[in-house]
Amino acid sequence: MNKNKKAFSLWSAVFLGIGSMVGAGIFIVIGQAGAIAGNLVTLSFVIAGAIALLCGYSLSKLAVTYPSRGGIIEYLVQSYGEGFFSGSLGVLFYIAQLVALAAVAKSFGTYAATYFNGGVTAFHTNIFALGILTFFVLVNLLGASLVAKSESAIVIIKLTALGIFTVAALFYIKPAYLAISDAPSIVHVLFSLGLTFFAFQGFSVITNSVEDMQNPQKTMIQSMTLSIILVAVLYLAVTVAVFGNLSLADIIKSQDYALAEAAKPAFGAIGFKLIAATALLATASAINATLYAVTQLSFTLAKDGNLPELYERNIFHNTEGLIISALLIVPMVLFFNLAEIASVAAVIVLLIQGFTHTGHLFKIK
Repeated sequence: MNKNKKAFSLWSAVFLGIGSMVGAGIFIVIGQAGAIAGNLVTLSFVIAGAIALLCGYSLSKLAVTYPSRGGIIEYLVQSYGEGFFSGSLGVLFYIAQLVALAAVAKSFGTYAATYFNGGVTAFHTNIFALGILTFFVLVNLLGASLVAKSESAIVIIKLTALGIFTVAALFYIKPAYLAISDAPSIVHVLFSLGLTFFAFQGFSVITNSVEDMQNPQKTMIQSMTLSIILVAVLYLAVTVAVFGNLSLADIIKSQDYALAEAAKPAFGAIGFKLIAATALLATASAINATLYAVTQLSFTLAKDGNLPELYERNIFHNTEGLIISALLIVPMVLFFNLAEIASVAAVIVLLIQGFTHTGHLFKIK
């Protein structure tokens, strides 16, 4: 592990955070949140971004005070002590991450299946989902250095594609679609906050790299802040592009793939395929980054006695917890309706974030 000790520089840590945040979330959430808040979803993203920044600052302080590959798991123990309460929250957080990974893998499979003339089938979706999961398990087994390098490359390609789409789409905006006079009440913005904040979920992954980070005292808060700000700017630009190119009725109709649909005015039918390809990169990088974090979480839980000792054993540069975690994801991909389960996972993650930051406030006092 020593030779991977300094695998994450400032920008590789930033790319890790961006890769985890800009996963399946923006490609699905933007349409679903828009169906609730209309064109005021931009305001929802601003508020969610501000909340994410505050949470990120708190996590950064915790990460350098209690450096651990376990991230939030370790902070819960430090805040509430070792015991049933913190242990239960830790295991719940681990399970939520597994369910989220399964949902992202399923999303990758769905986008990949759209390239088949026969349409999206469960067989093709599951094959692609399990294929991408297996690929990134192998990447993570080779160590943190390869995770950092692969994540940086994927994020650069992904951001370039989204940037091109956004700039081109801005030239086709219809101002009438963005008119505030047609917007729903502000209450709908509050209802959509859960979804828009979920689109930022993933920034906590950066804290799991603290033991592999160069100069963590300085790099942690810088990488956390930069990644959240860059993602917030990207989300705002993409939101304006989507809601300026599609009517609210069209967004509601195509809410699961609204971003791809919004590419048609600028690029035609090929635009849909290009954004679908970008979605493949986005979901792939989210799987890569989150698998890295899940491995660190499982190791910490096993070390604290909340998971079997098997999770602590080393294989190549990592733990057997990575293999076990991947195997636990497989039945979720194959047999479960992940849309509802992923929503439950999001609620669990939000609750645990709340407990984490509340505990941080108590530690300060």
